[in-house]
Amino acid sequence: MTFCRSVRGRHGTNRPVTRRLAIGGQPRFFSSEEFQTVTAIASRIVPQPAARAPIPVASLVDDRLAGGASDGYRLAGMPRDGDAWRLGLKALDAEAKAAYDQPFHALAEGLQDTLLGRMQSGELKSPAWGSMAPQDFFKKRMARDVVLAYYAHPVAWSEIGWGGPASPRGYVRLDFDERDPWEAAEAGDGDEASIRRINRDVR
Repeated sequence: MTFCRSVRGRHGTNRPVTRRLAIGGQPRFFSSEEFQTVTAIASRIVPQPAARAPIPVASLVDDRLAGGASDGYRLAGMPRDGDAWRLGLKALDAEAKAAYDQPFHALAEGLQDTLLGRMQSGELKSPAWGSMAPQDFFKKRMARDVVLAYYAHPVAWSEIGWGGPASPRGYVRLDFDERDPWEAAEAGDGDEASIRRINRDVR
């Protein structure tokens, strides 16, 4: 496993990254049954390779909610983050039991995908959803939180080649395909020598 230079270095990110790597174990926000459902949802939205230990996506979502973190805004008709999750998980299990007589986490993967697809398209109609639209929960809360949790983990940073948080100096070149002077340039076919010269000055 290879972590980015800024994580290993002395840029002030060691403590939060170390904490993030330690997240796991028993849930603090979700009940045990809710946590099983979140784990099943995460495995369908961000499937992970079997060749490495999985990123604990459900635990990362649980930690965020237990800590009271939020976006600072929400859609009209969407409950607060934690309430939206509890309502959405309850409704998803109600849909699973009505259609297949089992809770969501106990369903075969194909049936889980079917229910998630119907949620995304707004086809689920159980009264358990209350005033929250299933498609809004899918797009604005559930899938968003799961994907953000996955890519907030240093293992995912390494897999996509991201150098990690630039703390405390920050980033200055924020447009597409631009790099800061301290970031290494990526070599393409045939330009290895010129890129090597550029990267000699990267600190």
